[in-house]
Amino acid sequence: MGISVLAISGSPRRHGNSEQLMDWVLSSMMNQPDVSVQKITLVDADIRPCRGCNACEKLNRCVIRDGMDQLHDQIIKADCIIVSSPIYCMSVCSQVKALIDRAQVFRSRKYVLKLPVVPPERKGKRLGLFISSAGQDWSYVFDAAIPVIKCFFHVIEVRDSDIGYLMINHVDEKGAVLNHPTAQKDAIQKGSEIISVLRERLSV
Repeated sequence: MGISVLAISGSPRRHGNSEQLMDWVLSSMMNQPDVSVQKITLVDADIRPCRGCNACEKLNRCVIRDGMDQLHDQIIKADCIIVSSPIYCMSVCSQVKALIDRAQVFRSRKYVLKLPVVPPERKGKRLGLFISSAGQDWSYVFDAAIPVIKCFFHVIEVRDSDIGYLMINHVDEKGAVLNHPTAQKDAIQKGSEIISVLRERLSV
């Protein structure tokens, strides 16, 4: 049984800094045997905003039929979920926020319906990674995004202690991360570390 990685690229600007960071992480993962990587770009995924109807609290599913139908199942099946987003107005971009809001169905399943999100034997084994880039060089530029992404990972059964972070600031223009002194090395190392941990946990 191999390792399954789901990578969700959130930026509305294709092949920008946050997506480049993700691609470096994925390159180190795909070079390893028995690792399956699937990359989703949210701008092409047709994820509509949550309606706030709370129907998922009774139906155990969302009433909206769109790209989230497929992504929902992929999130459940993956051993590692990676989400990348640039920082817009001090938080994740709107495409990623829409995804997180639509994760309400997992919250309803977990806390209202008292149903498992993943099989019990997989709890505590999944890993998450948040990748982000920001144009500002402020030390606190990622502070507001972190609890938002933690909320997403929490409802899909990834513990806080199992969330990794790769956050690079002061890269604004498209391609600026290519000139960062450590970004590529850090990303490649992060990808290799995640697979190593998963091999141990899953005995792959």
